[in-house]
Amino acid sequence: MTISMIGIDHNMAPVDIRALFAFTKKNAGEAMEQLKEREGMGGCIILSTCNRMELWVSGEEGGEASLYESLCELKGIEGSDYEQYFTKREGREAVEHLFYLTSGLKSQILGEDQILTQVKDALNLAREHFTTDSVLEVLFRMAITAGKKIKTEVPFAHGNPSVIHQALGVLRDQGYTVRGKKCKVIGNGEMGKVAALTLREAGADVCVTVRQYRSGVVQIPLGCSRINYGERMEYLPQCDLVVSATASPNYTLRREQFDQISLKHPMILIDLAVPRDVEPEIGALPEITLYDMDSFHGEETPREQLAAAGEIVHAQMDEVYQWRDGRDMIPRIQEIREEAVNDFNLRIGKILRNTPMEDQDRTKLLDALDSAAGKVVSKLIFGLRDSLNQDAFRECVAGLETVYEKQSGTGG
Repeated sequence: MTISMIGIDHNMAPVDIRALFAFTKKNAGEAMEQLKEREGMGGCIILSTCNRMELWVSGEEGGEASLYESLCELKGIEGSDYEQYFTKREGREAVEHLFYLTSGLKSQILGEDQILTQVKDALNLAREHFTTDSVLEVLFRMAITAGKKIKTEVPFAHGNPSVIHQALGVLRDQGYTVRGKKCKVIGNGEMGKVAALTLREAGADVCVTVRQYRSGVVQIPLGCSRINYGERMEYLPQCDLVVSATASPNYTLRREQFDQISLKHPMILIDLAVPRDVEPEIGALPEITLYDMDSFHGEETPREQLAAAGEIVHAQMDEVYQWRDGRDMIPRIQEIREEAVNDFNLRIGKILRNTPMEDQDRTKLLDALDSAAGKVVSKLIFGLRDSLNQDAFRECVAGLETVYEKQSGTGG
């Protein structure tokens, strides 16, 4: 069983190229289901964020088709024009990449927390669509564990590592403050809520757009007001700064809409969406300063923190390979457990047969003892696996197999 991935990210491609291969939650699920049906495919997971899109697959040795061609087929893209923007990884290189990525060590803003949630969400979406398998399940769960450990044990320099915090930091360095300014956030998803809350905490007067049909049920950050999404252009001339962060496949702000309004003061637009929310031509207007996802970059993290994070990553990676190397042991362990439970039942059965009780109660007790015995044996065997090196554990399993082979041959 092999692990492979193909990915495009902010280091390799500008936002407009990344947008061609971006997936919403709905079409990611549909795409994974289509991929899972292909011959030789064990499992697949799509991770699609503002900064990257990655397709992860497990499959038979030598059986994987071109992942780039598969993506192009899903997206209706012809030719190899965009292949230069993709990176392909297999085996240990792919595993190491996922662990560093989930830990925030490959993010545009180093050490940011959102990628950990995004990897969790990608795994959960694959589970919902039944496209993950035991290999990808263990890989992603271990990567998430590593990310959590790094988050708690290796404090990065960033107090609030998110794109909007980085954006406000860039503006502060230019002498711009949002305190007292009128700000609008288009979009009330996770990123939109973070943006609204951050602007509010920085002292801005913030309003958030909400779709009219959802107006009564959507919660917005405390201290922010709300307007209907359809009224966003009417309110726009009053704003000093506008953030757009939706999952819409269409522009939320188009160039032609600005011909219908009059801007009497400079305005900053921050587009945090992939695909873009703000039509790029708007940035050419004299009153507008437009930023997109590629406008913000994190600071360098001290080498000591990176080294500490790397130790956690490689320790968790070792556990993945221990699991993979021991997968062939699972059927043998299951057979030992069954033999041990049968042995226990034969011994305890003699006692129970001579114990006065109702037959129904005896049956329930035997079922409970059978279950408990199986759990005890599993705990002992897998406890050995976790405390011994691989070779020593294999010797123990072989020894246990010999014990029960002899018992079977002698009648116990």
